[in-house]
Amino acid sequence: MSADGSFGRTQTLTSAQVLVERLIAHGVTHVFCVPGESYLAVLDALHDAAIEVIVCRQEGGAAFMAEAYGKATGKPGVCFVTRGPGATNASAGVHVAQQDSTPMILFVGQVDTTVRGRESFQEMDYAQVFGSMTKWASELDDAGRTAEYVDRAFHTAASGRPGPVVLALPKNVLTEKAQNAERAPKPACETAPSARELTRLKAMLLAAKRPMLLIGGSRWDEASRAAIHRFAERFDVPVITSYRRAPLFDARDPRYGGDLGLAANPKLAARVKASDLVIAVGTRISEITSQGYGLFATHDAAPGATHPKLVHVHPGAEELDKVFATDLAIHATPQAFAAAVDKWTGPEEALWSEHTRDAHADHLAWTGRATPQPGEVNLGEIMIWLRETLPMDAVICNGSGNFAAWIHRFYRFREFGTHLASTSASMGYGVPAAVAMQAIDRSRTVVSINGDGDFLMNGQEFATAVQYSLPIVVLVFDNGVYGTIRMHQERAYPGRVSGTALKNPDFAAYARAFGGFGATVERTEDFPAAFEAARASGLPSIVHVKFDADGIAPGKTLSEIRAAARA
Repeated sequence: MSADGSFGRTQTLTSAQVLVERLIAHGVTHVFCVPGESYLAVLDALHDAAIEVIVCRQEGGAAFMAEAYGKATGKPGVCFVTRGPGATNASAGVHVAQQDSTPMILFVGQVDTTVRGRESFQEMDYAQVFGSMTKWASELDDAGRTAEYVDRAFHTAASGRPGPVVLALPKNVLTEKAQNAERAPKPACETAPSARELTRLKAMLLAAKRPMLLIGGSRWDEASRAAIHRFAERFDVPVITSYRRAPLFDARDPRYGGDLGLAANPKLAARVKASDLVIAVGTRISEITSQGYGLFATHDAAPGATHPKLVHVHPGAEELDKVFATDLAIHATPQAFAAAVDKWTGPEEALWSEHTRDAHADHLAWTGRATPQPGEVNLGEIMIWLRETLPMDAVICNGSGNFAAWIHRFYRFREFGTHLASTSASMGYGVPAAVAMQAIDRSRTVVSINGDGDFLMNGQEFATAVQYSLPIVVLVFDNGVYGTIRMHQERAYPGRVSGTALKNPDFAAYARAFGGFGATVERTEDFPAAFEAARASGLPSIVHVKFDADGIAPGKTLSEIRAAARA
């Protein structure tokens, strides 16, 4: 890019320098990495670039940060790792990006082309290793094609159904000379619904007695979210969200009916099953969102089974009618679809007001009060305190485990992009995601909520937060077990505990050892003061919350599960 920000000039640089120039052209502001000698030329090219380099402690953490960046911004998150173990460590983040439809690019250092094919030191075939979990996995063999490959990586990651790209960078190619054609990057492909599809959809909607709008997936932005709110208001139709996409609709809007996640509100699942039309926009309608493929008709559904009519709107044509039998399939991005229906005039009379009010009332009742929990700490009360105390734009990041059930049940997301969690339920996601979000915007409140087993899968990235003075607040909900697995274990093999117990460190002392703030909570009433002290410290913080393992989920105990299994 020229000094005046224009494009069109051609420069002769090294391949590594061209790569970094293309990152800048594509608007990259942050890259996440663990350094490696296989891509030292890129690190050198980044030295003077206007890109913040976040150096991480493990490649899995770096990849999760890049995925979180892509999820939050809609632009590909960028991660650099070295070959072999660096790449395999990062694969967890690539898998999350694939299942969550997140634009992400993993650049992997590679052995010299002169020794490739000999199983030389840390050599791998990245196209084979990552081929099943990426949109495109390739290797840069020709320095002269660096700009072409990088541009293709960005376009592929962001277009259609977004997802990850892996590009291997042979060490010797990075130092070879290349031409940098300073062209403007092309935007992601935007597909829109046709006039015929919109006409048919509107007729189906107005003919419905109990319709519902299900929104999820990626490729949303503030404008499309606002358009969907306006559409829902004009038509007074109930809106629900897919698993871990709750911020796509304001939880306090009178048309919000809740989210279809793990342990979803049974009344919501029944309402969806009884509806006569579901318009699913953006979401793949995953196994979890479909409640085990039970809510919507799959192609192998039993004859005579009743399911709602399904309109599926998705940016990836390959996803339409892939699993679920649709009554109308629309190949369109959420942005284009929301803009189109935002132009519709609502019906002259209210058609579904009672249906919509009941759905929202069920949601408020389900999330209103904390459920009883054994012991001195009630996680439901803590989540309710957080939802009433944190600013509306606070970002909640979490990994996976039974602890997350309290987030989904009791926290009410109000604004766009305020929840980052993997729909693939990958543990260890919360802390890296929080680091990335705080690096993007240091003024926002960013809270990482973790289980004890979950935290220690990437807890080392707390050191990254300290290194870059990122004042994230990390909550570690500690019950001394791998909770989700213990719950399933008690159901299948009651009383036969095997492989699920944990002996944990003092997580508050862990925080202080890294140079952060640490506090321990053993009673619900002590949590507010500990949390406020953490925020007031201005340091990366850990609040260690100890709770009784018997309280395994909202309204459920291990004792009850074990007794029922034995019965």
